[in-house]
Amino acid sequence: MQTFEIQGGIHPAYRKELASEQAIRPLPLPKRFYIPLQQHVGAVSVPIVAVGEHIRKGQVLCVRQGSMSATQHAPTSGQVVAIDEMTAPHPSGLADTTIVIEADGLDEWAELPPPIADPFAAPPQEIVDRVAISGIVGLGGAIFPAAIKLGMGQQYKLDTLLINGAECEPYLTCDDRLMREFADKVIDGARIMAHALGVQKIIVAVEQNKPQAIAALEKAASDHPDIRVAGVPIRYPVGYAQHLTKIVTGREVPADHRNAEVGVVVHNVATARAVHDAVRLGRPLISRVVTVTGAAIRQPSNLEVPIGTQVSDLIEFCGGFVGTPRRVVLGGLMMGQALPNIEVPIVKGSGGVLAMSDDEFVEARERPCIRCGSCVSVCPCGLAPLDMAALIRKDKLEAAAKLFVSDCIGCGSCSWVCPSNIPLVQYFNYANGALNDEDRKRRKNERVKSLSEAHALRIEAIERARKEVRAKTADKTGSPA
Repeated sequence: MQTFEIQGGIHPAYRKELASEQAIRPLPLPKRFYIPLQQHVGAVSVPIVAVGEHIRKGQVLCVRQGSMSATQHAPTSGQVVAIDEMTAPHPSGLADTTIVIEADGLDEWAELPPPIADPFAAPPQEIVDRVAISGIVGLGGAIFPAAIKLGMGQQYKLDTLLINGAECEPYLTCDDRLMREFADKVIDGARIMAHALGVQKIIVAVEQNKPQAIAALEKAASDHPDIRVAGVPIRYPVGYAQHLTKIVTGREVPADHRNAEVGVVVHNVATARAVHDAVRLGRPLISRVVTVTGAAIRQPSNLEVPIGTQVSDLIEFCGGFVGTPRRVVLGGLMMGQALPNIEVPIVKGSGGVLAMSDDEFVEARERPCIRCGSCVSVCPCGLAPLDMAALIRKDKLEAAAKLFVSDCIGCGSCSWVCPSNIPLVQYFNYANGALNDEDRKRRKNERVKSLSEAHALRIEAIERARKEVRAKTADKTGSPA
């Protein structure tokens, strides 16, 4: 099918060969699981279990707090031994309330919702509700509650569901293996999501360096003429939703707007598989495929990992480290999070564990910007990274905001090509965090001011009413009230 050009992007060494030919293996159950309450965009979920309670696999541990939130489920059977903010660090490096489960080794399932017999005859809202109670979020890393996106057919005029199988991050092969081994589930999940959205057209976009995945998907979709599998150019960050939309449809998503506003909703291939499992089997999201790779890993692998498993358990199963790793990253090379230690849990958005050796990790001294413009030419969002960074260094965040720093997607392409080794993307992440914090404070102050003004008006109205009552009483009695 026809594809369209996008600006910018880079071609890093992909190094996917380390794990790409390793079939997905189940990880043996560890002894303990750590379930952070915050594994999604939106409000933190609310625990409904207590310390000492025996729970079973698939049982609800935390419920959503409002629509922009996600349910958490037990990855195995066992006992809740702690609900503690400091029990285990969140992968972000920050403390987060965490439910700790001591596994009993039985792996007994709780009673699950019954499968939806014919999803394509079910009302779309039934599919949306099932996805919501199953705790499914965007598994490509965005961790946006999937049910919110599936309900967008009620708000926007949609015509296309785009399934993202690009997996453009170096090293990671979890989506590649999932598409090869579970293509039927991916296609079925996509069809179910399309039914919920009320769209007929489905496009599955995969980078052209994954020919086996493309072939498997084409075979699985061969009986469905409304599904097209598109091989897209090999370029990072081609998997970003707005860019992938432009490549396969030619439609450009304006800044600060949603894909749905141009008629397209984007979901990851792993999310499609999770929807299949939730609708067809009644199973909540309690595990995901994770790539464990890097030159410092003895046996690079793709593993089916229960949510809440510690990174150390994955590394041990893969034969441990070869020497001492220079850095361990949760996620991919470009957008992953460097870990403070390996005693952190796998969460729903964790697609990979990358252990880098000295040969893979190049740490160079930052030098002054030479204004070569390389960062401008590779920025996929058309920004001016060198100018934004110069302003941020001087703490001129409002000026950086006027250069649209908020449009930065944090892909790291600018940092990758910078000959002066300036950590540009870190500057932009800092600026956006600070600007967002200021915006929250401003909105809070405005709400407080508005409430104060409303309170003052109510007091004034009460006093006015009292004066009127006193005046009427004085008129009737002929004496002051």
